[in-house]
Amino acid sequence: MKGSLTQSMSWLHTWCGLLLGWMLFAIFLTGTLAVFDKEINWWMQPELTDQAQSPATAANVAQRWLMENHPDEANWNISLPTERSPALSVSVGERRRGAVSTQLDPVSGATVEPRETIGGNFFFHFHYTLHLPRTLGVWVVGFAAMAMLVALISGIIIHKKIFKEFFTFRPAKGQRSWLDAHNASAVLLLPFHLMITYTGLAIFFLLYMPAAVNALYDGDRQAYFRDAQSGRAAEQAPRGEGRGSKTVSAPAAPLFPLSEMVRQAEAHYGQGMIGSLAVSNPGRANAQVTARPVLGNRIELTKGEGMVFDGVSGKLIQAPEVSRTSQLTQRVMAGLHFAQFGGYPMRWLYFVCGLISCAMIATGLVLYTVKQRKQSKANPHFQRVVESLNVAVVAGLALACVALLWSNRLLPAGMADRQNWELQLFFSVWALSWLHAWLRKPLDAWREQLSTAALLAVTLSVLDLWTNQVSLDAMRLSLLASVASMGLLLGWTVWKIPAVMAARKVRSARLDRPAAGASS
Repeated sequence: MKGSLTQSMSWLHTWCGLLLGWMLFAIFLTGTLAVFDKEINWWMQPELTDQAQSPATAANVAQRWLMENHPDEANWNISLPTERSPALSVSVGERRRGAVSTQLDPVSGATVEPRETIGGNFFFHFHYTLHLPRTLGVWVVGFAAMAMLVALISGIIIHKKIFKEFFTFRPAKGQRSWLDAHNASAVLLLPFHLMITYTGLAIFFLLYMPAAVNALYDGDRQAYFRDAQSGRAAEQAPRGEGRGSKTVSAPAAPLFPLSEMVRQAEAHYGQGMIGSLAVSNPGRANAQVTARPVLGNRIELTKGEGMVFDGVSGKLIQAPEVSRTSQLTQRVMAGLHFAQFGGYPMRWLYFVCGLISCAMIATGLVLYTVKQRKQSKANPHFQRVVESLNVAVVAGLALACVALLWSNRLLPAGMADRQNWELQLFFSVWALSWLHAWLRKPLDAWREQLSTAALLAVTLSVLDLWTNQVSLDAMRLSLLASVASMGLLLGWTVWKIPAVMAARKVRSARLDRPAAGASS
């Protein structure tokens, strides 16, 4: 490190940003896409159609189908149509034990067989695991998040005139333009960056900082969860029966219409805010129904919360308890990170902020290579590695994401092991992007990969119309329009690259001219 505080922070900011910047870009880009993970899921299964069915009516449709096909099962699980996912699906048995879901038409109750796909859930899981084994991935992403906090704080110390720099942008000035763009995007979203990074760490606080729970509960985390979530309906076994048990001794009794319980739960959570039902011992006197809300009814993350009803009489047995202060704090932090409040306006705000964050990280990576290129003592081999990784991570990952959407339409719908094929194509395109970046000159690699990604994004709607025999609904049309807009943005970036490079050459020539005159 250097001597002064500013120099030390600049060194720390540069190397944290460079060594973790590639990982952070992948985390932020996939996290940005995961803001609309359910919408991507919906688009990637075109066999599903939006029937505009209410959750209450769809619950009765699911109830009839389950009574006809699985009357003796001890547990029913029903995922109801919501604003973000208008599908109706059912499963039997324990969800945690790999219960297979069946898609139903929300109106007729007929079974629907959508294509297998990794869907938008892939972006969500990649965001916090990098497709590594879960615990390892969470630790790696947590380390990157800590590096992000270090980079943010050191960046604040470096830029003393931080607010002045927010209003400063000099286009077509080469390195100066990259630095202005990096500073402006960082200052503009500094509160968002601090919030999204800190709350991401807070979600896994038990994994990162287990000392307190281990000391108070002797390492028994289940005891901690029982105390912290004593009112959680999902943890209670219905009337002394073990969940998932096939042996039910209670006498037979008709199950109360599920639609009535959905309406009662909507009176508490809000219209259209019930996302799923869990029915235990259906058709028996000890039946219970748990109605769980969608994760977007308020800023507090309500995962696992629910209202428990008597399955025979339909009477409310237990309402959700008010969260304790410590639990409420953690749930609010999780809700802030996942944007599970505010509806679509808030999701679009997070999406735009995520894109600007990606631009901040990308400009920082490019800025390093531009500075290194001007230094005569720079290691050419290290420079080559950094430039190729910049292209592969920034342009290559964007190309791989669009290629994943294309593969969803090009692979046969009934193909065996289809999900793994989509996954392999995604990582294959990403790996090939690095090989291409290594073999080509950096500027050519940037232009070619960004141009390809832009072309695929803009023409995705053409591919969808060509391969999709189902009429497009508003949600799928919105996704296609959004992808096309991103393609136009990438195309604009490709168009501006030659202008920026030309301006830099002119500026370099002007700086070299006096020296040439002096030597003559």
